Amino acid sequence: MTEYTSEVFDLGYQHYKGPREGRARAYKAIWIDGMRIALGLGRGARAKILPGILIGIVILVAVIWSLVAAAPDPSDDLLDHADYYRFISVILLLFSAIIAPELLCPDRRDGVIYLYLVRPLTITDYVAGRWLAFFTVSFALICAGQIILFIGFTLGADESLTYLKDNWLDVPRFLGAGLVIAVFTTTLPLAVSAFTTRKAYAAAFVIGLFFISAIIAGIVTECDPSEMAFDDCEPSIGEAGKWFALIEMGQVPDHVSDIIMDDENKSRIARQVRKLPVIVPILWYLIMTAGPGYVLWRRYERLRL
Repeated sequence: MTEYTSEVFDLGYQHYKGPREGRARAYKAIWIDGMRIALGLGRGARAKILPGILIGIVILVAVIWSLVAAAPDPSDDLLDHADYYRFISVILLLFSAIIAPELLCPDRRDGVIYLYLVRPLTITDYVAGRWLAFFTVSFALICAGQIILFIGFTLGADESLTYLKDNWLDVPRFLGAGLVIAVFTTTLPLAVSAFTTRKAYAAAFVIGLFFISAIIAGIVTECDPSEMAFDDCEPSIGEAGKWFALIEMGQVPDHVSDIIMDDENKSRIARQVRKLPVIVPILWYLIMTAGPGYVLWRRYERLRL
């Protein structure tokens, strides 16, 4: 008969004797790992290209505007902080739509989510950690350009100290507006990503949602400005046009941002929304942010072990 032999190897495994940090350490790890994923850190060069391009464009626009402000004879129509948000809104939407699925889809597709949940980590901790990671990156990206722009406006003014004294309130305003935009652009794409393991599907749905809603809102608010003053232009569907103007998803945070910045957006959609009571776009923003946030959490609650 064949005799079987075996051998025991001492691989030097030892019990962990260090401090046990529990849920807080696990939550922090999820948060840091999420930020690294969003920025493509610790991964190949391809993963860094898109975040690098988007971040570079946002910063470059702020630098160019700062240089224009510092010119000897700047234009009287120099764009301000509110205009900057509207100018880069498309870039921010593309950034959130493409990068956000990276934080959720691979974990579910590869089954890594279940390895997280055997740790002292709840599903709420996981979702909150991923959300906070992408929010941190988005908020930093949004505000970095604004800070550069404010510094440029201050240094480009004839009297920098006078400009700083007269406009220092712009800082809490654009930080508050940036907070509003970052929360929205973080929550909606992550909520969509919770329903698919395919990153491309999630990104395509979010981008399509923004563009299709913009087309529909443009159609229902269309009017003939030649017949009357543009400010009073009546949509072809009548008074309902100002309500249907809320359909455009891309401008949902912009309406609240304009309120915070005390600025009037000159787009047709914004003009229609301004006919509504101020509380309406604010409530609509809360619904379109809290609703997807709740859906995101409930979707992951079903994965509880």
